[in-house]
Order: sequence, then C-alpha cells, then structure tokens
Amino acid sequence: MSVKKTLAIIAGVVVIGGLGFVGFKTWHNASQSGEFQAPPSAAMTGKTAIERGKYLALAGDCVACHTAPGGGKPFAGGYGLNTPFGTIYATNITPDKQTGIGGWTDQQFINAVRNGKGINGENLYPAMPYNVYAKVSDQDLKDIKAYLNTVPAVHYDGPKTDLPFPYNIRLMMFGWNLLFLDTAPFKADPSQSAEWNRGAYLVEGLGHCTSCHTAKNPLGGDNFGVHLQGGELQGWFAPEITGNRRQGIGDWRNDEVVQYLKTGANSRTVAAGPMAEAVTNSLQHLSDADLHAIAVYLKSLPGSNDGSAPLAATSAMANGKALYADNCAACHQNSGEGVRNMVPALKGNNGVQATQPTNILHVLMNGAQGAATASNPTSADMPEFGWKLTDQQMADVSTYIRNAWGNQAPAVSKQEVAKARHGQGGAAALHNP
Repeated sequence: MSVKKTLAIIAGVVVIGGLGFVGFKTWHNASQSGEFQAPPSAAMTGKTAIERGKYLALAGDCVACHTAPGGGKPFAGGYGLNTPFGTIYATNITPDKQTGIGGWTDQQFINAVRNGKGINGENLYPAMPYNVYAKVSDQDLKDIKAYLNTVPAVHYDGPKTDLPFPYNIRLMMFGWNLLFLDTAPFKADPSQSAEWNRGAYLVEGLGHCTSCHTAKNPLGGDNFGVHLQGGELQGWFAPEITGNRRQGIGDWRNDEVVQYLKTGANSRTVAAGPMAEAVTNSLQHLSDADLHAIAVYLKSLPGSNDGSAPLAATSAMANGKALYADNCAACHQNSGEGVRNMVPALKGNNGVQATQPTNILHVLMNGAQGAATASNPTSADMPEFGWKLTDQQMADVSTYIRNAWGNQAPAVSKQEVAKARHGQGGAAALHNP
C-alpha cells in the first residue's frame, strides 16, 4: 500500500474520531485557560503593553512567516510554507480591518493563536504552531495583539491555502487537535530555578523550537518521544538542541549558546539556512538574560542516546581526507577548527554529527549564507560544490568530516547523496560516473 493511500486512510479515521469527540474537545478547550503568570523577565520590567508586545512578537518570530519573501510588507502575509501535505500560506496580521486582524477582539486573537480557531470558527492548520503557542499566557498574547495594532495596516488578501484531498477538509483538524493539541497552560516546575522556568516558557511556547527541532509523525504532529532531538525542515535538518554532549549542545558553555543565538556564530559553528533567519529576525533581539535562560533549559534536557562508534580506516575516509585538503581546509583548517565567529568549526560540530547528513550535503551542494546580525554584521559565504564534486566524492568528503577530529557519525553513501541532490536541486546537471 502506498504512503499516500495509507495517510488518506489514517486521515479518514482521524476525521471520524474527531467528529465523535468534537463535543469533548469544545469543552476541553474552553476549560483550559492561559490566565497564569508567565515566568518573569527583566526585559518586561517597566515596559508598556505595546513595548512588551513588540518584544514578544520578536521572540515568536511572527514576521518570518507572516511576510512574503522578496519585499513583502511586514506582517501582511503571503509566505508559503511547504509541508508534506501541500503549501500552506500565512495570513495578514496587520490591523487592516478587511484583510487583516484589525476587527478582531483580544479573545478572537487568543483563540486563533492558542486554539487554532479562525474568527469564523474555522479550524486552522498547525503550520501556524498553535499547538505550542497554547503554552503562552493570555496577557502575553494580549500584549502582542496591542503591538500588532500599531504596525502599518496593509490591505492585502494573499494567496489562499488549497491543499489536495483529503487534507483540504479542515474538519479533519478536530481529530488532529484531539491527538496532538494539549491546551493545558504552561506550569512552572517548583523544583527548578526561576531562570530554568523562564527558559522552558520561551522554548516550549513563543520560541516554538519544537516546530523545527522535533521530528514529526506521518500526520504532522510532534513526536515527543524524540523531543528537540532534531527534525527535517524544507531540505534542512534542524539538529538536536538538548544536553546530548555530541549531537546536542551539552558540551557548549552557556555563554557560547547565548553568543550563538545573539550573533549567529561562536567558536563552534555559524548559523545557516532557517536558523540564520531565526537569529536575524528573532533571537538577536532577545535580552541576554532570556537567552541565558534558554541555554539553561535546553542543556538540562536529557536528549538522545545515540551509540555511533568511530569508523575504522576505509577508502572513503582516505579519499575524503584528500578531498577535504583540496577543497575545504583553506577555510575550515586542517584541524577542522574553522575561523572563530566566521567559518564554522567542523570538529565537534553537533550539526555535522547529526544522525542524518542532510545539512552537510545541503551546504556542500548549494553553499550557505551565515546570519548577519547587529553585533556580527559580517557574515561569511560558503561556496557551493555541487557543480564540482560527484556523488561519490560528496559521500567520501562528508563521511570524512563526520568522523575526523574525534567526530562520530554514520558514513554517507553515494545513494544518499544522489537522493539529496535530486531533492535539493543542487547541481542536478553534474555528470556522476
């Protein structure tokens, strides 16, 4: 049976289950309240509602999804998010009364952001991560709404989401919500510090780190059995960000985490792809105290228990070492230590050692642009090598990088490279003998 047919059958089951429990979910959603005191932040002290809302909107990176690429007006919508189920378009959240949220009440805004309910009662798709925004307090959401009311109103009715059958049946979201939406508000852990709880609130709520860094199940729900242990995202792999000391950030000092989130670079790595965008649009604007709280929380998480062993000497490692010397060492150095705050270190790099070679292949094939931030305005470019290296050469150099200098990760096969090249469109015309 095909995956598509299987998912269609599952979707039908979800619809039936959802309809059967619609009354229960209606009660359940109504019974849960976000009226709690969010863990305190020095960044909020003495601020007006609009100032707090702007800060929180930056923490939630609202502008990234609600702004069309290529010069779209901020918050006016039109960005298309590619999902396994089709393209989902973000809507206009400027205060325009016809095409935006200018006519919405605070409660309607809260229902949309936290419960996935549109102004007319329609179910929203969880590409807008209401399943994690459910942890955000009413007051924080009201402050965000107060700020959005002050941004320039844009009259723009962007492209509409039109998923293929059966995913175009929004009624299915009743069942999806039953399975994957937990509307219980954030609850501070009294056994942890105030800083830890602030970090947990940001990571699990507005920061919506789960949306990228947690693998998804076939229905698009978060697989919490591997919470924040890495996930695929539009041709990239968002690496593990737990206390795992090799694949996660457990070996990073707290100040290294803060520096990375604030500037997009540290002595270990440089943000690229979607993470570079998150740093540029959102994380660089957060206070050092909040970033430090995020570091404390993330490093406390147990993470995965990967048992990769060092690779024995192979022809792939020998060939990869030669290719690395010819193509990579000039910037990343023979030691794999890179150039601080500019060229990422490959030695000890958690993204390089991820269970899947997605990122290293993406960057080798297509190049990458580092994050440019106020405190680190000069970002380095990584040139593309997809036009130059064959699939076998790409596999060999990737295998070497993932296992040199004490790194440990599964070898990369020629078949994996071919699949990635086809999926990413990287130098597709290159002849591969």
